[in-house]
Amino acid sequence: MFAKIANTFANCFKIPELKSRILFTLLLLAICRLTAVIPAPGLDGAALKEFFDQASNQDGGGLLGMYSLFTGGALENCAIGALGIMPYISATIILQLLTAVMPNLSKLAREEGGRTKIIQYGRYLTVLLCLGQGFVMAIGWENPQKIFGSSFQGELVMIEPIWWYRIQTTIVLTTGTLLLMWLGEQISDRGIGNGVSLVITIGILARLPQVGQGLTDMYFPAGGESQYNMFHAIALILLLVAVVAGVIAVTQAERKIPVQYTQRTVGRKTYAGTSSFMPLRVNYAGVMPIIFAQAILMFPGKIFETLGSTYDVEIFLEIARQLQMGSMLYIVIYSAMILFFSYFWVATQFNELQIADDLKKYGGYIPGVRPGKTTSDFLHNAMSKITLAGAVFLTIIAVIPILMNQMMEVPFAVSMFFGGTSILIIVGVLLDTMRQIESHLLMRHYDGFMKKGKMRGRF
Repeated sequence: MFAKIANTFANCFKIPELKSRILFTLLLLAICRLTAVIPAPGLDGAALKEFFDQASNQDGGGLLGMYSLFTGGALENCAIGALGIMPYISATIILQLLTAVMPNLSKLAREEGGRTKIIQYGRYLTVLLCLGQGFVMAIGWENPQKIFGSSFQGELVMIEPIWWYRIQTTIVLTTGTLLLMWLGEQISDRGIGNGVSLVITIGILARLPQVGQGLTDMYFPAGGESQYNMFHAIALILLLVAVVAGVIAVTQAERKIPVQYTQRTVGRKTYAGTSSFMPLRVNYAGVMPIIFAQAILMFPGKIFETLGSTYDVEIFLEIARQLQMGSMLYIVIYSAMILFFSYFWVATQFNELQIADDLKKYGGYIPGVRPGKTTSDFLHNAMSKITLAGAVFLTIIAVIPILMNQMMEVPFAVSMFFGGTSILIIVGVLLDTMRQIESHLLMRHYDGFMKKGKMRGRF
């Protein structure tokens, strides 16, 4: 098996076009990593980095720790890429949701060249989000105790006047995100894989040194005896294999709906009837429900904590404690929100009415199902059933890191690689990248990663 994988990697560099695409992608990803380590002018990134290292070993740093995960550590370094690629992703998601509910955008998306215009609108919206988020982040760095808690000691801003710092930092952070956006688009066009997804993935994989340090501290603690033994290590390995295998299976799982096309005549040409299938993905929403649930749940606890501390109301402080990550109430609400957003995403993105109309327009039908509304109802029921399976799987994957961190006292930097957004993004992006490499190899008559057998002959 390993010999076949090594041989496949060697074949990748035998194809000039594929070789240039891989090297180009690696070069741009290296530049992306530079934006996560180059500090913004006038900020003390070392102090914040030390604070995040301590917080990540306890509870992951809450919302800021999760955001830092998607920025590849740029936030904790006060780097020029501290906003990461998230504003661009947020803009894309906003436009996708608006396209589903606004007829004008929906019509534009179906027109020739309309998709290009929507992408352009997404870039404009990204700039606006970056300016707003960058300004808020600049103000937050002025008062680190209010943002990161009273446990943070020291100051981050080292330049004056303060308004010059705010304007400079906002422009620098906006430029950093736009650079990441441009690099991601260049990777998608001239490299291999989805550029934006690879930018996020490389940021998550940059945490591997922290994972290694966390595992070392688990089994070889400084000045004490470890509470973990060989059986724990075997259990962790088996859990990781099971989670990765499950993510791969569910990510690729789909229900194939058979579709039959009748014979039709267009002008002087007659097209014979054909058989095909419509793939309905089990995990249609991908990682989006987890991201939505995490982003929303982080704010109520902080709001109640602030109100309780400001007005000295004990009930608000108690609610804030109950909404902390790891509590039973948090896990229940978190799971319910993942289930809700799984169906919400499908409801906004999967248009069974349009699919049924398109099938009827082009002479297609599902065997045993009447065209029109009956087909729409059939697709709706089928999608609802498989979405439930995908939503339950997402819930289990999302809860695993919390249980490992809170109940088994596994460091958060380690537990996040056993579930949650990290493993879903990494596995999904790597599978997509491997498929693209596979297509290049098969066009040149080489075996790919997902094929069996020896190298095919060229003739």
